[in-house]
Amino acid sequence: MLLLLAYGTRSRKTSGLIVSGRNGNMGQRIIGEYEGSERGPLLICIGAMHGNEPAGVKALEMMFKMLEVEPIINESFHYRGKIVGVIGNTKAYAQKKRFLEKDLNRQFREMHIEKIRQQDKAELENEDLELRELLEFIEDQIRTYKPEKLYILDLHTTSSRGGIFCLTTNDDESIDIAVNLHAPVVKGFLKGIRGTTLHYFKEENTKVPTVALTFESGQHDEPLSINRAIAAVTNCMRIIGSVRVEDVENRHDKLLNEYSKNLPKVSELLRRHDITPEAQFKMRPNFKNFQRLSAGEIIADDINGPIDVQEDCLLIMPLYQTQGEEGFFLIKETTI
Repeated sequence: MLLLLAYGTRSRKTSGLIVSGRNGNMGQRIIGEYEGSERGPLLICIGAMHGNEPAGVKALEMMFKMLEVEPIINESFHYRGKIVGVIGNTKAYAQKKRFLEKDLNRQFREMHIEKIRQQDKAELENEDLELRELLEFIEDQIRTYKPEKLYILDLHTTSSRGGIFCLTTNDDESIDIAVNLHAPVVKGFLKGIRGTTLHYFKEENTKVPTVALTFESGQHDEPLSINRAIAAVTNCMRIIGSVRVEDVENRHDKLLNEYSKNLPKVSELLRRHDITPEAQFKMRPNFKNFQRLSAGEIIADDINGPIDVQEDCLLIMPLYQTQGEEGFFLIKETTI
């Protein structure tokens, strides 16, 4: 069964089904690859799209070690399809910064991508180069594996504490996977922000049926954020049929259920609060994800004075870090 193994050093195994480690022209981007003997979906998991969010990368490093060991301790285990783990923003990750010049997870816009594809790589800003190389890598994976279906799981954490949650597209399968990950689902982010992986990864751009979702596993530096990301990846593999139900420990479900207990199952975005460096935005202390707010409650300040909310709602992703384009997001409970 897929267990939570102790974290160790990276490895590279060139024989068998797994190739993991950092290698080739991709430099520090590739975390690992695992291909089963049976054809199936291609699952690409992205960690550190924001460089100060290490939990996804560490979770994927551990996951590939688990997959390497699993056939040894469980002779009946077999993997259907292929899973690949990559780092989104390698240079920002090396410097432990959200980004170096601009937020990479706001650059996935078709016209912008078309523009940077035409430029000389030497002329590109850091995040534009990261974007182009990441897309080239994913396109190469699609071209060589030729999957019938592509799944993108973007692993994130937040600067605030509080509950875990999934962000989905409007696609029914994206929502269905998120619900079955046993984490609260927040809909409406496609209209709330732009240029994210959720906006770009669709069949129109990948030329293969594609489902994308984002999993937020907790606070950046919280150790359990790593375990929750592992649980999400494991459950995702089970949901899409890459591993059998009987090969997955129920502790993964338990871990996610425990942390999302008493949180709304489904919510929808009401609004975001955009900020600029000139605004001198500062979140007031001790707010957390899914905190209930009352109309008129003051939650932050900027150069113009106190900032309050206009209606009863829930709060997610209050900003407690120096970099970011949004100060907070407000959501409301809803249904599927």
